Amino acid sequence: MRIIDLLHPHLDGITTVVDATARRGPRLERYLHLPPGVELSHHEEDIDAGQLVVMSYGPNPNLHGDEAACLAVLERMRPGGRGVILFGHRGTELTYHRLLDHLVTHRCQVLRVSVLGYTHLQAGAVFACTEELLPLHDWFGIPAPSDGFATALRMAGECVFSDFVSRSLRARTLDQECTAEETARALDGARSDGTAEQLAAMTRERAQLASRLRGARDRVALLEARVAMLEASTSLKVGRALVATARSPRREMVRLPGELYRMWRGRGPGMTDRPVPPAREPDAVVSDSRLYLAHRALSSAPRERLVIGGVLSDGTAEDFAAEAVVNRLLPHDGLLLLERTNPDALVVQLSACSDATGPWSLTGTGLVPDLDSNLAQLITQARALGRKAVLWRDAPATGAPGLAHFDWDAVVDTDTGVRLSRLDPVEEGRTGLWEAFQHNSIRVRLAQLARLTGSPNPLDGRRIAVLAAPRTETDVARLTDQVLGQMHRPAEVVVPDQAVPALDELTAAGVAVHAGEPTAPWVADWTDLSVDRPDTLLLDLMCAQEYSGADAVGHTPADDDYAFVPELRPALVRRSLHLADAPADTWSREGYRLFAVRWKEMA
Repeated sequence: MRIIDLLHPHLDGITTVVDATARRGPRLERYLHLPPGVELSHHEEDIDAGQLVVMSYGPNPNLHGDEAACLAVLERMRPGGRGVILFGHRGTELTYHRLLDHLVTHRCQVLRVSVLGYTHLQAGAVFACTEELLPLHDWFGIPAPSDGFATALRMAGECVFSDFVSRSLRARTLDQECTAEETARALDGARSDGTAEQLAAMTRERAQLASRLRGARDRVALLEARVAMLEASTSLKVGRALVATARSPRREMVRLPGELYRMWRGRGPGMTDRPVPPAREPDAVVSDSRLYLAHRALSSAPRERLVIGGVLSDGTAEDFAAEAVVNRLLPHDGLLLLERTNPDALVVQLSACSDATGPWSLTGTGLVPDLDSNLAQLITQARALGRKAVLWRDAPATGAPGLAHFDWDAVVDTDTGVRLSRLDPVEEGRTGLWEAFQHNSIRVRLAQLARLTGSPNPLDGRRIAVLAAPRTETDVARLTDQVLGQMHRPAEVVVPDQAVPALDELTAAGVAVHAGEPTAPWVADWTDLSVDRPDTLLLDLMCAQEYSGADAVGHTPADDDYAFVPELRPALVRRSLHLADAPADTWSREGYRLFAVRWKEMA
């Protein structure tokens, strides 16, 4: 919620809004967007009927103001005056008890409290100075019809119920804090006696020894191959015959011509007078185990995509590969592939183990101990590499109960998501596609994994930059309304240098505002601020792009909907295509994919 959403429903009968916030705080005129007939003032006189005062209070006195400043404003309140308190505290940390007694002392009734969507202002409360009990306001700022006694009963009942709920939450919080303290003490104890460090060192040493052992086996295999090659060569056999003749000339001299003749008659591919090519060095030899290595993908630093080493089903691996780098680990090459690719996370899908088919079928059931052992080695190797082992529990745990006994770093209890390109827009409808895009898509599921592992977030591919050029205060207010009203909010707004300071509210709401070139993967041109843009515009465009994989999304004069077209009026363009600065009518001929979509005001 924005400040205007909290404030404007309470401007009936108000002619003056008094700014009593901290001097170093935000400039309210860029947040309020007052309607005609309501002026902004900074006077320090009494707040009477027809006036509304705005003050702030928070943990940073220089930015939000302190308690003493709020009390000084309350001293100026007179019956009929109204006020808004902007809090810098988060909702769970709101120190309202420090002001509530003072509000009651000065006959001020709190009418409404809401969460604000800014980085430095977290909540806001509307109050009025009154001589009688006023009706409360609902979520939309509309007074609930009731007389004073009914309002008092409602407030008393809500106070009792909220106290009951808050006591339960406080008890749960205390239990969690006690558990966290005990865990911290246990970890400190483990660190003090060196158990954790010793275990980590032993794990690393084991991984190093296993790597050295594999190298030694490779060298032994090379030497054995060389010995076998030499023993089968003609030169060695002739040399042995000559040495035997030299040691026993009388006996072997007679047999030498016949033996040499048999060598000549029985020569084969390994007995030839042609020179034998030199053997490769040990480092260039590929061992038998690596001959099975299906090296599907490799991501070298710096990584821009999530890299997964997974025990996955065929369908899940294919879907995940559209949004991340996926290497499927098989029982015979899993350790080698895990070591060589160093993924961000080892992901084990429960349905891939409980399924009747597949290389990891029956893992965790106790019926195939070798597969359980291989999986345990994968988890150990992932720990040695400093990566997390994640169990993706997308099926009932009874299908592979043994997986619960492994030492997982995290467990994801949800399905693997849906790939938008597999949906039917006609069957699902536009609302169904939006729901899948926001809550059930593959990117959303992989974003959960990325947060667990601290890896690149796939949702960064949905970031949009809006290009705009506001010239007047009306343009600034319109741009702010359109940007903050979007259901899929843009990540940045690119404007000329002189327009950056005027968009403080966007910056406070978490939208980056800067001049220059856009940095987000997608660009939307909103330089024409006279166009009415629905709140679902960017959501619809981004959803259509993810469904189609197109390079540009827009509409056509023929109103084509969810179809590839040769030409369109672009509304969302890939950043690289935008920077190429090529005419839109040439995009299709240059190989770019164009996808048409109709949004709400066209339907």
